Amino acid sequence: MRKIFLLFLFLAQLVVAQQKQMTLGDAILGRYNGLSPESFENLSWRSEIEFTYLESDTLWLESAKKGEKIPFIVLEELNAIVHDSTGIRFKNFPQYSWVNDSEMLIQNRNKFLLIDSGNKKLVYKYELPLSAENAEFNIAGKFVVYTVKDDLFISFADGGKVQVTFDGGQGIVNGKSVHRSEFGISGGIFNSPQGNFVAFYRKDESRVHDYPLVDFMERQAEYTPVKYPMAGLTSEQVKLGIYKISSGKTVFMKTGEPLDHYLTNIAWSPDEKNIYIAELNRGQNHMQLNCYDVSSGEKVKTLFEETDERYVEPLYPIQFSQTNKNEFYYLSRKDGWFHIYKYNTQGQLLKQITKGEWEVTNVLGFDSKEKFVFVEATKESPLENHIYRVNIKTGEMEKLSNRQGVHSGVVSPGGKFIIDNWSAPKIPHNTDLISADGSKRKNLLSSKDPLEDFQLGENKLVSILSADGKTELAGRLILPVDFDPSKKYPVIVYVYGGPHSQLVNKSWNNQARWWQYYMASQGYIAFTMDNRGTLNRGRDFETVVHRQLGILETEDQMKGIEYLKSLPYVDSDRIGVHGWSYGGFMTLNLMLRHPEVFKVGVAGGPVVDWSMYEVMYGERYMDTPQENPEGFKETNMLNHVPGLQGKLMLVHGVQDETVVMQHSMKFLRECVKQEKQLDFFVYPTHPHNVRGKDRVHLMQKVSDYFIDNL
Repeated sequence: MRKIFLLFLFLAQLVVAQQKQMTLGDAILGRYNGLSPESFENLSWRSEIEFTYLESDTLWLESAKKGEKIPFIVLEELNAIVHDSTGIRFKNFPQYSWVNDSEMLIQNRNKFLLIDSGNKKLVYKYELPLSAENAEFNIAGKFVVYTVKDDLFISFADGGKVQVTFDGGQGIVNGKSVHRSEFGISGGIFNSPQGNFVAFYRKDESRVHDYPLVDFMERQAEYTPVKYPMAGLTSEQVKLGIYKISSGKTVFMKTGEPLDHYLTNIAWSPDEKNIYIAELNRGQNHMQLNCYDVSSGEKVKTLFEETDERYVEPLYPIQFSQTNKNEFYYLSRKDGWFHIYKYNTQGQLLKQITKGEWEVTNVLGFDSKEKFVFVEATKESPLENHIYRVNIKTGEMEKLSNRQGVHSGVVSPGGKFIIDNWSAPKIPHNTDLISADGSKRKNLLSSKDPLEDFQLGENKLVSILSADGKTELAGRLILPVDFDPSKKYPVIVYVYGGPHSQLVNKSWNNQARWWQYYMASQGYIAFTMDNRGTLNRGRDFETVVHRQLGILETEDQMKGIEYLKSLPYVDSDRIGVHGWSYGGFMTLNLMLRHPEVFKVGVAGGPVVDWSMYEVMYGERYMDTPQENPEGFKETNMLNHVPGLQGKLMLVHGVQDETVVMQHSMKFLRECVKQEKQLDFFVYPTHPHNVRGKDRVHLMQKVSDYFIDNL
């Protein structure tokens, strides 16, 4: 028996010895170099019962009903279809989308190719200028809308081109995202459903200050200013224009004054007679859903309003019913949680469809008769996301995803099937096919663990009570490789903590960053916790930080520190903290408000003074400096510099247009004035985030700073 035990022990040690240690290159670039979980590439529904995906040089077609799989188009065939007419020859099968069950759209640089996949022929070719940006294909009208510099253009299949706007430049911007992409805004072009109109944003930022950025890489450094509206100062003014294809005329919606309010969540009526705008005052505490007449630009009516003493944040456009064109669905947090409401076009609330102290995180689609709506929601846990079928009439919910984890669904066009992409703490990635009633389920892909050959520290979830004693917060603890509970280990806290964030959930590895595994391999405990103000816990949990950013979040993070100090293997004298952006701001809060706790900190791209942050985000959470002087004073890290004791490094991108370099400059100046020593490093060509191979350089610098000082 002893020989068997010794043999088992030897084999176990041999397995451990054969496991690889994660390098910094693995941790930062591994997801792009073969260490990401296997998944389907460009998986898309082609029809109600067929889906396609790419595999090497082949587009595969699979039947959801029968499970049969055939090679649909190979790269050689695709090149034969497009080469003679376009001169294009693809080296790899390109990304595509289905316009309908027979037509496939491919974008290649400045060309759009519409292909009849059944007859294997090119239907249309659209060639845009090389300088074209923000291109949107109009499915019904079969034209492409795009911008060149700051003006809007349309290209047609016959080769014709129309310039829609002529006033771009000198602070006027057409067809691009506005309001700094807050409020769910992701672009500035809105195609009408029948293809007769194009709606577009027109932004006037001529009165906004030119913020000085400099490109130091030229022989003579070049001045490259950007428009950056700071909290409490002059903001941009936005209009919504409607261009009619047949007449070539544009009508602007008469959205009135004040001119610096927000036009968000644009939605067309199915008959194209009206357009709907969720209009928000600059104070962001009063929203109106307004309907406008497309032909005249006149406001038809206000359907409903939402107000809140803190803020209202519209994120989702209304979605019209396919069975009754006078009804629509709206995702709102007005009862404290994101839920689906059904209204008619007179603004009458017909029904609240989902209810409860949990969030609907996504509306996936409907069945063909619109008896059911498919959603993703946190009903089981704020750490999980599941797919449900909801009876619109009764509100009854059926959970279609059947395993713990974070699930994301793609519903077939008529709602008969759902493709479920999901992961769990120990499951890297699975893709399942589910029938709409949940009766049939088929696994399409179970990916292997790409980290199975690495020796990783134990990763576990922990629960910590918030500072107000009301909510169980989620934390993630990663123990060092070869962990010995009789030893004492230093800790690195990785923090973000801001709105719309969640760093800990029950996806693969509990959503850990691989850099944390790398630091665990270097002998550190890696800890992360989501504080009050973060995502998926409801409106009150998120908005409680209003007018006092960083204060309650820091109180919660210190509860995490109390938990860490209670562990016998934590070295309480060696605790460090690192974060970027809002996490950089939180790093400063923790270092300066609790200097007795944190020995080392690295703050990347940190907000230092919210009065120097942009209007839309900054005023939502802090109001203006004029309205909230005490809040801006208390949350200004310059006023807490006297507390600096430990080793602190600031890192900033020179071309940062999100958290401008001024934050770090002012903090450095204040430290000099108060004779406080700290370290500073810049990335001359990078904006707010350092990406690509330079990110390895960044994380090497961050890692070395902890290794050398903690």
